[in-house]
Amino acid sequence: MNHTTLAFLLAAGAAQAQQPACHASSPATRTPVIELYTSEGCSSCPPADHWISGLKDAAAQGRVVVQAFHVGYWDSQGWVDRFATPAYTGRQREVAANNHEFTLYTPQLVRDGRDWRDYGAALPAKPEPATVAIQLTREGADVVQAQVIPQSPNASWAAYWTVTEHGHASKVTAGENAGEALKHDFVVRQYVTAGNYQGAQALRFRPVAATPGHAQQVNLVVTELKGGKPLQALSLSCS
Repeated sequence: MNHTTLAFLLAAGAAQAQQPACHASSPATRTPVIELYTSEGCSSCPPADHWISGLKDAAAQGRVVVQAFHVGYWDSQGWVDRFATPAYTGRQREVAANNHEFTLYTPQLVRDGRDWRDYGAALPAKPEPATVAIQLTREGADVVQAQVIPQSPNASWAAYWTVTEHGHASKVTAGENAGEALKHDFVVRQYVTAGNYQGAQALRFRPVAATPGHAQQVNLVVTELKGGKPLQALSLSCS
């Protein structure tokens, strides 16, 4: 290795080491959480998918955390949704149990853990004070670190992580949406429960690699132990 090559590598390493980490901090008010349960095999889902894409600006401003969970129970109708996993259907079953409901359906809009039919009022008009603070930091591509600090030092809480992506599209050739070109934002690509805790805690998460060409967000949702109501939520988007 000559001196020029060595100097270049050292300079590149120093520049990489000096790159700032990507950070996000939750506001003093509670950020609402919107979940959409959808499927590419459901003919009534594309309008809901289109509607949720309209929340991109609000999400980018930190006014809402949005997650589109694709479920697989429509796959038997002739088209397999490539974004669906059993874990996402399990998440919808958990929401249904918290709402004392016995039937799953799509498209289902869930606001702050509760079944929500009024799309026009999905974002609360008046934010409420937060009882939990979240800080997220991502250094490199491998690990996201979180600091979760409840106002009450002995407060109990649970949490889950998601990774969402924008700008996906599918040309559907079978099932109820045969012939349709579907577009999706906020697509959940990873869902991981983080456990139950008490008081301030530090969490670590390894997100899946971003799909090339699709903006990725890492989301942490802190909830009540029982009932699943979000106490605070935060998204982290890093270029």
